[in-house]
Amino acid sequence: MALTDTFIKQVKHSGKTTGDKHSDGGAMYLLVTAGGKYWRMDYRFNGKRKTLAFGLYPDVPLALARQRRNTARQLLADGIDPSVAKKEAVAEQAALNENTFKAVALEWQAMKAKGCAENTSNKRLTQLENHIFPAIGNRPVAEVKPPEVLAMIQAVAASGTAYTAGRLREICGQVFRFAIQTGRATYDPAAAMRGAIEKHTVNHRPALTTRREFGEFVRDLRDTTRADPLTKLCARFGLLTWTRPKELRQAKWDQIDIEAAEWRIPAIQMKTGKHLQAHTVALSAQALEMLPKLRELSGHTDRLFPSGGSSGGVISENTINNLFRRMGYIDKQSHHGLRASARSLLSERGWSTEALERQLDHKEANQAVAAYARSQHLDERRRFMADWGALVAALESGDNVVAFPTKAA
Repeated sequence: MALTDTFIKQVKHSGKTTGDKHSDGGAMYLLVTAGGKYWRMDYRFNGKRKTLAFGLYPDVPLALARQRRNTARQLLADGIDPSVAKKEAVAEQAALNENTFKAVALEWQAMKAKGCAENTSNKRLTQLENHIFPAIGNRPVAEVKPPEVLAMIQAVAASGTAYTAGRLREICGQVFRFAIQTGRATYDPAAAMRGAIEKHTVNHRPALTTRREFGEFVRDLRDTTRADPLTKLCARFGLLTWTRPKELRQAKWDQIDIEAAEWRIPAIQMKTGKHLQAHTVALSAQALEMLPKLRELSGHTDRLFPSGGSSGGVISENTINNLFRRMGYIDKQSHHGLRASARSLLSERGWSTEALERQLDHKEANQAVAAYARSQHLDERRRFMADWGALVAALESGDNVVAFPTKAA
């Protein structure tokens, strides 16, 4: 006779040591003991008697117990042991709970950190922790759905940071692909997000690219009283060497070879990271002339541009931009924009695009070409850096005529 909810609720343990069995049909019964009421099902598989547990009443009500019984009987009809199927399902769920998006992302982040600059790795981890983990971090990576990713990136885009939203989609996509590669997911829900948010408009850093404007700027930099001597020297050295702000700020004295007129920057300090190569900057006569002055100010440390005279720190990333703002160039010239200024002015003087791009350490899009470009154009780069130093000196002095190089290639 089938059980009823009322009976199950009211039935008491009789005191029997083995408990009391109350059948519901289909080999399922309610086992009532001093410890509680348990759903059980006895069956035979390959000639062996087995018992399958469906849970504890009232956590598992009668309707759910019958549903689990029917599923078990269907498995038996298909030649599958329901006890084995249950263990496999439990193990699968445990794997899902262990392989959350956060767990997989942190594993991926540790792997990626070995092949990129430290500040890039830290920035990516911050984006994961601030935006992605709160939204989908605790979800099994294999169960994350496109709408969950969409909701996260739309929330970031709505706050006015479209670039960050686009970057978050890219990071999610890389994590999902890593999960697929390691057998913990089967598809990438972030791939469906392409075009789901407004494309970020790139705003280039301000840079003066005409000789007249740039000449006025270098003369203002020479004459400004709005900065200490070390800051002014840092700005001018960056102007003469085309380096990125980070590379300039982290410059060390042992990287400077005065005899060879070179500044050799280790790969780990370059934007592209330690998986590529170091970068050589040919130093013009004007750049070399600055070094004795710099030695007087920072020669007691291992850095060219230390913070507060301490070898333990470097000049702030905002120092040069703040100087340019005080000079009145807030929307005209930025620290990073010095590279664009130099690139534009020298391209007008006939130097090859390939050599100019190599001096800027711009990554070669063609990987086959990049493999052979490590020291390419160095001779030409020496010549045009000398030309650049002469041009800057002429602009500083206000000369109207600057001789063009006799040979640009």
